[in-house]
Amino acid sequence: MSEPPQPRVRPTSVPTLVVTVLLAGVAGWLLFARFYGSLPPLPLLPAITLAILAIVEGITALSTGRRIARKPGTEPVNPLSVARYVLIAKASSAAGALFTGLYAGGLLWLVQNRGQLASAAADVLPAAAGAVSSMALAAAALWLEHSCRIPPDPEDENQQKP
Repeated sequence: MSEPPQPRVRPTSVPTLVVTVLLAGVAGWLLFARFYGSLPPLPLLPAITLAILAIVEGITALSTGRRIARKPGTEPVNPLSVARYVLIAKASSAAGALFTGLYAGGLLWLVQNRGQLASAAADVLPAAAGAVSSMALAAAALWLEHSCRIPPDPEDENQQKP
């Protein structure tokens, strides 16, 4: 008997996201060290946008997980929608990790230099908000990806038990 086909889309690797955060953090620190002062102040709007995306993905994860598990009072989910959610989740987790690193590296530089530069102290809040929002986006994306998994079939589990 031949083996069942293996899925082509693999779950997002958390260690890969951690490496992304670390490398982006170094890049963020270096970018702030080189270009800070020649750029306008950090805006808060990107952090707010990232937070809104995290909230939307979290709500989608909750709803999708309930619908896939066929909880009472929910409608079945369209498989094509689930495939789209997985793609969004994979992209969002990578983007969240990248922005977390960039914001965290910049935040570290700002905290180190806030006593010497008045503008650095003012940019600490947007950088911290961006780091937290980006981390929330990555976490919500991982949750959404996990919520899109098909639960094991109870009949298959009963057949495997002796």
